[in-house]
Amino acid sequence: MDTDSIFIGGGGKDYAVPQSLALKFGNRHGLIAGATGTGKTVSLQILAEGFSQAGVPVFLADVKSDLSGLAAAGTHEHKLHDKLVARAETIGFDDFGYDEFPVVFWDLFGENGHPIRTTITEMGPLLLSQLLGLNETQEGVINIAFTMADDQGMLLLDLKDLRAILNHVGENASEISTTYGYVTKSSVGAILRRLLVLEQQGGEGFFGEPALKLTDMIAQTPKGQGRINILAAEKLMQSPKLYATFLLWLLSELFEELPEVGDPDKPKFVFFFDEAHLLFDDAPKALIDKVEMVARLIRSKGVGVYFITQNPADVPDDILGQLGNRIQHALRAYTPRDRKALRAAAQTFRQNPAFDSEEAIPDLGTGEALVSTLVDKGAPSMVERTLIRPPSSRLGPLTDAERKTVMQESPLFGLYDETIDRESAFEQLTGRAEEAVPAAAEGGGLTIDFEQFNSARRYVPVNVPNARKAAPSRRAAAAPREEKAAPKRRGRQTVAEAAMKSFARSVSSRIGREIVRGVLGGVFRGR
Repeated sequence: MDTDSIFIGGGGKDYAVPQSLALKFGNRHGLIAGATGTGKTVSLQILAEGFSQAGVPVFLADVKSDLSGLAAAGTHEHKLHDKLVARAETIGFDDFGYDEFPVVFWDLFGENGHPIRTTITEMGPLLLSQLLGLNETQEGVINIAFTMADDQGMLLLDLKDLRAILNHVGENASEISTTYGYVTKSSVGAILRRLLVLEQQGGEGFFGEPALKLTDMIAQTPKGQGRINILAAEKLMQSPKLYATFLLWLLSELFEELPEVGDPDKPKFVFFFDEAHLLFDDAPKALIDKVEMVARLIRSKGVGVYFITQNPADVPDDILGQLGNRIQHALRAYTPRDRKALRAAAQTFRQNPAFDSEEAIPDLGTGEALVSTLVDKGAPSMVERTLIRPPSSRLGPLTDAERKTVMQESPLFGLYDETIDRESAFEQLTGRAEEAVPAAAEGGGLTIDFEQFNSARRYVPVNVPNARKAAPSRRAAAAPREEKAAPKRRGRQTVAEAAMKSFARSVSSRIGREIVRGVLGGVFRGR
């Protein structure tokens, strides 16, 4: 077979024109579309095999765990062996044989692959706002928080850093509004609630260090094969916004970090975006514009982007027009809307006078597709009805034991497993609050009963259920004071009181809260 292209299929009596994807046009992006069960996964699998064999690293998401079989060779014992061999003979695939490919497994949750992390700063305010589903006003608050952290030299690495800077913004809203723009505590509170939802969906582990280095993905084996990076996405798909935002972040990182290479003989990296509709569903225009910009310009970085979805209509027209390499599996047209989408899909091809594309698409069988790729000077080829070639790797997933073995033999084993938590915004803001207490005591004449303080630390039963019932109620404790009217408090707080309240808000643990109660009790009883 031609070493400058990837054989897709074709051949045989009724499929006279073999179809291949030229490697020099592999960075011109592509689309694999079709209804469920029509063969999209196999088409993705053979392209990943072809790019890897040509020395091109690949990234893809394994939504149903089917693609983990790329790490193992197919076998003669497989129940479909005879059909695979018959298909290879029909289309003239003389080089067909079984082989395994170099796979590295990744997982945002660290369960079925190496953990993937990024920092809050690297994610950026735009993608973070998309991930949290924020409105325009709330997105503005996120931008202010990022700008403040940058101006004050504070690192935003994980979610507790983001929460700390947002709390700081909310507590100092009036001062901040005069410098950075109007901020309300209600907007900050809404963002914090969204962060809680993100944590409950498992997003907390995605933010932190060590952050992913793209060079660990864009790599070849000693034998010159491109590494196939497989993201375990079966669990991740339960949080579709996190899935879409992560893939868009990775695409943006590739765009920002890779150098310009023009039009290379073959791609430097190929990115498969499965379930692509999740990226565009309810996405704001600013985000879609960013995707369009990246898709348009990342080609010059040597990166090919391939969208996999059920219907081409799932992809916005401005992006769809940039996808020159297409594999269209069968679509079903049971409703007027379906027929309209089918007609639109057929019209995107360079028509073949030998058949009607609109009539052919519903009639395609499993493992059959309409194929058009870029040829000559980058012009699309005439669409051809094609039998997709069989894969060389296993059809179906690895066993748990096989996956574990692949992970342990990975060149990245142990590199990302342990979390690193260095000093960042959370530690810096907590430190400032702690330092403010003795400074306020010294400047404002504050006296602290340390015996009372230590007593509170020793005897407050923090973890005893219903412990508060033993303490007198606030109303009962105040009863003896009713004989003498309490002096009216001034409208303004003293410096000491303000510092103490700020410190109390910054301490999040239960022990911290009990310590603060002891300090405040000693302070106000000593006045």
